[in-house]
Amino acid sequence: MSQTPVVLQEAAVRAAACVSGLAVSSLYRQRASTPSSPPEERPEPKKRGPQGPCTDDQLAEKIRELLKASPFHGEGYRKMWAQLRKKGTRTSPDRVRRVMGEHGLQVPQREGRPRGPRAHDGTITTERPDVMWGTDMTTTVTTAEGMATVFVAVDHCNSECIGIHAAATGDRFEDIHNRPELSPNQCPETQGFTHYTYLSC
Repeated sequence: MSQTPVVLQEAAVRAAACVSGLAVSSLYRQRASTPSSPPEERPEPKKRGPQGPCTDDQLAEKIRELLKASPFHGEGYRKMWAQLRKKGTRTSPDRVRRVMGEHGLQVPQREGRPRGPRAHDGTITTERPDVMWGTDMTTTVTTAEGMATVFVAVDHCNSECIGIHAAATGDRFEDIHNRPELSPNQCPETQGFTHYTYLSC
């Protein structure tokens, strides 16, 4: 019965340990602590596993040829992967995406539209009342009339409930900041008033 090189190596280590009177783990530790070659003399590490049909540079060149033959301005990595398979170059989609990213062959991304000014700076509390209100709505069930929608308005300075309104329907006409008797625009002291509507129920 033939033995593999690993089995023979283990047998040699056990024989050396028996002769030297040391434990097998001590021999392995001594061999691991032996100084190796300096970093500049070590070979460049290679990726484990199969290397594929071609190198990354060769794959990038094939992708460039496919992009030149394409009638479009750019192609995604999935379409390039399918085209490579059609041409006889079989590799993984992740590798095609990585190579295209490293060589600048990915589809140009459209820049988003510039955002407008923020609604607030992260603080929605005020130093005095009647500067900022917030309205919200919720639903509840009554024993006599069934479902009802409740609108409330709260001052952001002292959390005081400015107004409350209940209605059978929850449309925008019943919203509390659209009701004249609760509108702050009638007061001359509320110039620069800010209103927020929360959409949670």
